[in-house]
Amino acid sequence: MTEAIVTTDLTRSFGAIRAVAELNLSVPRAQIYGLVGPDGAGKTTALRLLCGVLRADGGRATVMGIDVARDPEGVRRRIGYMPQRFSLYGDLTVRENLRFFAEVYGVPRANHAALLERLLAFSRLGPFQQRRAEALSGGMKQKLALACALIHRPDVLLLDEPTTGVDPVSRREFWDILRDAVVQDGMTVLVSTPYMDEADRCHTVGFMRAGALMATGAPRELQALVPGVVLEVQARPYHAAQERLRALPGVRGVQVFGDRLHVIADEALPEAAVRDHLAGDELTLVSVRRIQPTMEEVFMYLQRATSEV
Repeated sequence: MTEAIVTTDLTRSFGAIRAVAELNLSVPRAQIYGLVGPDGAGKTTALRLLCGVLRADGGRATVMGIDVARDPEGVRRRIGYMPQRFSLYGDLTVRENLRFFAEVYGVPRANHAALLERLLAFSRLGPFQQRRAEALSGGMKQKLALACALIHRPDVLLLDEPTTGVDPVSRREFWDILRDAVVQDGMTVLVSTPYMDEADRCHTVGFMRAGALMATGAPRELQALVPGVVLEVQARPYHAAQERLRALPGVRGVQVFGDRLHVIADEALPEAAVRDHLAGDELTLVSVRRIQPTMEEVFMYLQRATSEV
């Protein structure tokens, strides 16, 4: 079996709200699979169904070949789960929290010392092991929560929006740790995130909306779904350039990315045509180049396409 997680028509409702609607997931082993979508897309409910916290109304889910509905305890022994609000003990130090969760997960005491040292090094928390959890920064708390979820060396790691509210440097370090877990330990990671840029860090991405998958694939495969081209234009002043570019024939949209404009067009626009269109005393064109669509642009395209069906 090459898939660590498989769901078939997995469904869960809360009253009239269908949080997960016939979800079909296939998560390969030893990969990072990203469930990407906005708040309310059903990501958290999907993860709770997979770890047995919630029971499904319909469909089926297996983790490492174990049926979640039939053997939830068997699944829990194979997974590490980090919810959005992970319960660390603020009055315990980093090391004491790790030791506590080792006891909770039934890790043999003879293995504690070596395992704790490995996780402290793995999470880059070694220098802070005597600091109380309540005194850690937000990024350090998330790394400690991740280390606690890894304490029993699970086959599958389920992470629910683990980098929300974390600073950019800590976000990058967190993802480095996840990659190490996959490469070094062969772990499978299913992570949910509302951040479109984090989709590029995953081996496989599932864009989720209204409880269902809109599309799934490697980031480059998903980028290829967007028809036409995306041009990156740098011009000054960009507000005036944005309005003028929207009037170009074949342009479907213009979005601001920092000091650049992303022009989504039906076909390639020659730089000369863009330069001519932006010609004028009040505008200065710096550069035009073709780029790959961003994950946000892919998501917006898929959302429009599925809404029209």
